[in-house]
Amino acid sequence: MTYLAQSPGRGSVRGSCCGSCSSSVAFCYTLIISPTPGCKVSLEKVLGITAQNSNGLTCDPSTGHVAYLAGCVVVILNPKENKQQHIFNTARKSLSALAFSPDGKYIVTGENGHRPAVRIWDVEEKSQVAEMLGHKYGVACVAFSPSMKHIVSMGYQHDMVLNVWDWKKDIVVASNKVSCRVIALSFSEDSSYFVTVGNRHVRFWFLEVSTEAKVTGTVPLVGRSGILGELHNNVFCGVACGRGQMTGSTFCVSYSGLLCQFNEKRVLEKWINLKVSLSSCLCVSQELIFCGCTDGIVRIFQAHNLQYLANLPKPHYLGVDVAQGLEPSFLFHRKAEAIYPDTVALIFDPIHQWLSCVYKDHSIYIWDVKDINKVGKVWSELFHSSYVWNVEVYPEFEDQRACLPSGSFLTCSSDNTIRFWNMDGSPDSHWQKNIFSNTLLKVVYVENDIQHLQNMSHFPDRGSENGMPVDMKAGVRVMQVSPDGQHLASGDRSGNLRIHELHFMDELVKVEAHDAEVLCLEYSKPETGLTLLASASRDRLIHVLNVEKNYNLEQTLDDHSSSITAIKFAGHRDIQMISCGADKSIYFRSAQRASDGLHFVRTHHVAEKTTLYDMDIDITQKYVAVACQDRNVRVYSTMNGKQKKCYKGSQGDEGSLLKVHVDPSGTFLATSCSDKSISVIDFYSGECVAKMFGHSEIVTGMKFTYDCRHLITVSGDSCVFIWHLGPEITNCMKQHLLEIDRCEQQQQQNAQDRNWSSHPRQETYASMPNEICSLSPGEQTEDELEEECEPEELLKTPSKESLDPDPRCLLTNGKLPLWAKRLVSLPGEWDA
Repeated sequence: MTYLAQSPGRGSVRGSCCGSCSSSVAFCYTLIISPTPGCKVSLEKVLGITAQNSNGLTCDPSTGHVAYLAGCVVVILNPKENKQQHIFNTARKSLSALAFSPDGKYIVTGENGHRPAVRIWDVEEKSQVAEMLGHKYGVACVAFSPSMKHIVSMGYQHDMVLNVWDWKKDIVVASNKVSCRVIALSFSEDSSYFVTVGNRHVRFWFLEVSTEAKVTGTVPLVGRSGILGELHNNVFCGVACGRGQMTGSTFCVSYSGLLCQFNEKRVLEKWINLKVSLSSCLCVSQELIFCGCTDGIVRIFQAHNLQYLANLPKPHYLGVDVAQGLEPSFLFHRKAEAIYPDTVALIFDPIHQWLSCVYKDHSIYIWDVKDINKVGKVWSELFHSSYVWNVEVYPEFEDQRACLPSGSFLTCSSDNTIRFWNMDGSPDSHWQKNIFSNTLLKVVYVENDIQHLQNMSHFPDRGSENGMPVDMKAGVRVMQVSPDGQHLASGDRSGNLRIHELHFMDELVKVEAHDAEVLCLEYSKPETGLTLLASASRDRLIHVLNVEKNYNLEQTLDDHSSSITAIKFAGHRDIQMISCGADKSIYFRSAQRASDGLHFVRTHHVAEKTTLYDMDIDITQKYVAVACQDRNVRVYSTMNGKQKKCYKGSQGDEGSLLKVHVDPSGTFLATSCSDKSISVIDFYSGECVAKMFGHSEIVTGMKFTYDCRHLITVSGDSCVFIWHLGPEITNCMKQHLLEIDRCEQQQQQNAQDRNWSSHPRQETYASMPNEICSLSPGEQTEDELEEECEPEELLKTPSKESLDPDPRCLLTNGKLPLWAKRLVSLPGEWDA
């Protein structure tokens, strides 16, 4: 599924003189080609899962592909090739349940929210073919009948409606209400009945009796309760109708750890104790029954006599160092007194004889169970289990300096982990692929805390609909990689600041820096000549730390009267610090040296009428883009704090703009809105070139990658989305970098020419004022410098509402970043 650009306008070419060309033409042009409405941004990879039980996991019986929920997206995984396909819920509601059709051509989904729909999707086309409205508060389970004539959907506890649909005619053919919460359902192999289970509930529903009457409209669905006897007080959480020779039997599992078998007369024939503290799911093949339980246990039984056969191997233990798992035997290594994640969902693939397991820490394993005495792992992945707060892309370096492979990125979460990812499939000498994941390089467990690794928010605790998390204020809130790539600074939700060394992941420093959660961290740029780290918090304080002095405190600032939402360093020779907050203020500060150290002194204060949630600075260090509560992006000059531009940062009419991020070339910016949408916007014109959605919670962080090909977004839904940017967008960024490189080379050449010239420097300035882009401190006022760097056409008008796309004031000391040099030196690879 790809998203076309939302821009109403046509493609455009902008030009501006770089002011330093020796060309004989009147102007040279920095070409920024705005993508036309045909440009695409597509979802390439999802690192995350939101399936809470077996209703969120399904398998294509014809191919063995596994589908699971990730926010508003259905991820269809091909485990053999480790490739994903994606179906987007166009209603932008989080998905709650799904199931493949028996022929594998369709997927049915249920969703959360008001008036949730049951939708049918064509798997090949990734398009919706039917929409059925018949529930009020959410859909708990969905299933196709084996004949594919009907679809059954069960509403949430407060809905309690059970519908049978003739989906091709879009009508409810039978319906009934249940008096308790239903957790799972399963169809008999001959489609004559299905079974629902839940709180003190096992009920058989007979389709043929209900639908054979020659009447139009909906008829009451005929149901009969299973005869439970002394087990009537149990909460049943999983059900599967028998297959093959066991067609007449129905198997159920209860939270209390009982496996029950009902015969074709609905009578409880036999039951056995699984000898676990809690069980949660089950699935069946023609010969076997698999029961998912706590502590990573999956018990295997013979279907025809319930004889216990074996246990499936356990997954990783909680707190495992995935980077150490280089040998397959490490997976089966058992650690004394280790805790394993609970099993929450199971699905069986009859084609390959594979069993897919989802665990409570949001990990997925696919096991080969052809021989239950010699089970092997086919595929696995370990995802965040809770709110993901932040994402950082690791800087590009020469190989000997880098602590991580090229293209790596980091994410941090409320599950108290920082995870290191890399999408490059090529082998790396230092970071070998581990047995747990194809993309996860390393996990840092903050304070070795594993109690938050298991998702507690949606796991039924012996019947309660929603258990509460252990600690709502846990986890890593923000992080930042030092410019030299050697250190990782992170701030948690309790106000602690930590510094990790990235070669060996040792914790170097821990400071109880703030009284409330740390909201932002920022390292100063190398070209400033200073190595500082600033941390800001909900406690309204900014701490400036000296990196070279083991992160000693240099200064504490208390200008803001409310939470500080963003802080940035700017400048090249004269370092600036800019911060914004919920007090609707932006403070611009410049650094001054004093006898007792470095101090930041306030130079400008901007008071807005709206809350400011985030900001970012472009590559030229001239402009700061601010995300505002009124859904606008406001752009200010870093020199004098004057507003230069204001444009829409969201295409919707609801919500607030929460995040803004300028791409590494300074051509586009990405924004996230509280309506869960993401926009890619031309930084200079404000034109929206692409709009995306797919997360089911707010997007909490975004980063463009240095190769200009991807945008990574993270969200409160625990998922990481990797978006592929279309070649139009990528080529715009690379073209801009190429022009910057050319202007820098021209600047260097002109500087040499001026040094060799016998004319006094003052005369050179007087004769060619348009060439002057930077002066030593004190030679010109800020306003004069600002005017001088404005393009000629902008100076003719009194309004300065347009931005200067001219990169000649980049001031990078003649050095593009390594990643930019690599891109501009490889023009043949521009077509993404």
